[in-house]
Amino acid sequence: MPAAEPSLEDPDLANGMDEPAPHDPAGDQATDQDLWERIRRGYALNLDQDNPRVRAQRDWYARHPQYFTRVTTRSERYLHFIVEEAEARQMPLELVLLPVVESAFDPFAYSHGRAAGPWQFIPSTGKYFGLDQTWWYDNRRDIVRSTRAALDYLQQLSERFDGDWLLALASYNAGGGTVSRARRRNEEAGLPTDFWNLDLPSETTAYVPKLLAVAQIVRTPQRYGVTLHPIDDQPYFASVDVGGQIDLAQAASLAGISTEELYLLNPAFNRWATAPHGSTELLVPVGSADTFRERVAALSPQERMHWLRYTIRPGDSLIAIARRHRTTPAVLRDINDLQGSTIVAGRTLLIPERAAANGRLAGQTERAGGGRQRVDHRVASGETLWALARSYDVSVRELARWNDMSPGDPLRIGQTLAVWTEDGPAASRAAERRDEMIRKVRYSVRRGDSLYAIASRFNVSVSQIRDWNNTVKQRRYLQPGDRLTLYVDVRRAP
Repeated sequence: MPAAEPSLEDPDLANGMDEPAPHDPAGDQATDQDLWERIRRGYALNLDQDNPRVRAQRDWYARHPQYFTRVTTRSERYLHFIVEEAEARQMPLELVLLPVVESAFDPFAYSHGRAAGPWQFIPSTGKYFGLDQTWWYDNRRDIVRSTRAALDYLQQLSERFDGDWLLALASYNAGGGTVSRARRRNEEAGLPTDFWNLDLPSETTAYVPKLLAVAQIVRTPQRYGVTLHPIDDQPYFASVDVGGQIDLAQAASLAGISTEELYLLNPAFNRWATAPHGSTELLVPVGSADTFRERVAALSPQERMHWLRYTIRPGDSLIAIARRHRTTPAVLRDINDLQGSTIVAGRTLLIPERAAANGRLAGQTERAGGGRQRVDHRVASGETLWALARSYDVSVRELARWNDMSPGDPLRIGQTLAVWTEDGPAASRAAERRDEMIRKVRYSVRRGDSLYAIASRFNVSVSQIRDWNNTVKQRRYLQPGDRLTLYVDVRRAP
């Protein structure tokens, strides 16, 4: 089920998010149409009740007005589409604000319960509603598909509870079975069976009030000292059929937008290209759609992406194969999901053959002298060898060897490390792209958990968990209730 751990913690602070300001889809043409007013006109829930649970949530939001400004700014890319979808189904428009509670409109949000995307679907529920996960993409993060799936789910839950939207919302968080069992217990005890009288998990008892509090603030933001980011009542994005697989950086260039903007509109993609099979549509800002459509149609077959399946020979190295095919080891590792530079003779590598996709990287390597470049990195507080190796796209052993260290040695604040990168500026951009896909997850250890089980659950390593959590290093065994901090790459997370 969606929504693993809605929290009052500001997701921006937890994830260290920094993203480009939304592109103005209408250029510089202002409009007096206000999407927030349209949402208010579509309200249908009872927002006038003076419930202490709602009041507690509303008071927190009112004490953190900057949170609302950030979240509503981020929502500009997606909210008009969500409103259109909800209106077409005649749903209460308070529901379009649910991603504020679920993900703070972060399309890369990921929870300790393995819920992903703006609507926070866990794998099983996502699969039930057609949100497939593959090596290439995770449709739980797809803006269009996940929104339609979430609204489908909410409608089903509303019908299950005879149109009671508060019970539907509670079920979206806790599961329909949990809510039904709570209602049966109340019926047997002769108690009311509405949401406010049910004995539900503490997370769920706060979840519905959070949405109602958000809706109250959106209704009269000035009353609570909150500023909503202005959003015009017009589409932000349009869908363009690209006719086949395409490099996302090439697509961004053709659309005249940044790669970051393209990823924020198409967050489902795990790799640097769209999938070779399946949907061939990309979302771009409305103002860029016509130009993008024309430029994609004008691409020659030679400018399109082509793939080579290369069988590794005895004596091959990743760097030699990369040079032979005018690409980089970093690209080959990313495409083939390799964790290091070790390759095995007889196995197959997938190599992109489109010159434009790889030439931008290869050319930069040549300008740097054709070899590695040295970067002197000054260690900051909290940094580890593992984190730095990930950032520079090198192995921990390489980084340790270059600095006469062992992989387990601690770092000192202010210490200078030599880092030899293969791709110069390209490697830095690849590392930045990966960092945008890393999410901080706080996990509470349960009875029966082990480091190995937790590492497998989130697709990280035991050594990484130890590096991230000093208390784990000091004790041999985990104890129920221990709080762990994990850094999960959402592209590889289950």
